[in-house]
Amino acid sequence: MGSDKPDFSLLDHTADMGILVRGTNLKNLFEEAAKSMMHVMLKGAQGGKTQTIKLSVTGNDLPDLMVRWLGEILYLFEGEKTVATDISVDAISPSYLDATVQTIPFDPSLHEILSEIKAVTYHQIEVAKKGERWEARIIFDL
Repeated sequence: MGSDKPDFSLLDHTADMGILVRGTNLKNLFEEAAKSMMHVMLKGAQGGKTQTIKLSVTGNDLPDLMVRWLGEILYLFEGEKTVATDISVDAISPSYLDATVQTIPFDPSLHEILSEIKAVTYHQIEVAKKGERWEARIIFDL
């Protein structure tokens, strides 16, 4: 939830919400996807003590890895009641991702929930290189 707005646009999708995320490379794409999800979920100031969390995620391919990755970020919010404020992908391949995530406790007096995302779906998931950039199409169940 840093001050920089990630490079994404909303996709119109019935009963769900979709985003199209763009990144300069694969690491950047996965970072931007997580930041974009947080951006559409929450608005508010950063506050509270920062905690550093190391995440490792595996998947069968890049689309599966994206769904699992964003599912982990969503779990931090839903299950752990923490807000990811800074996200750095340390290493990535088509089947694994290692990342460092800075989190703060969710505080309803500081954070406003904009969209309640229930799950990251496999519906129409796409992760692909388009020209010189990477793009991901992601649909969330609201």
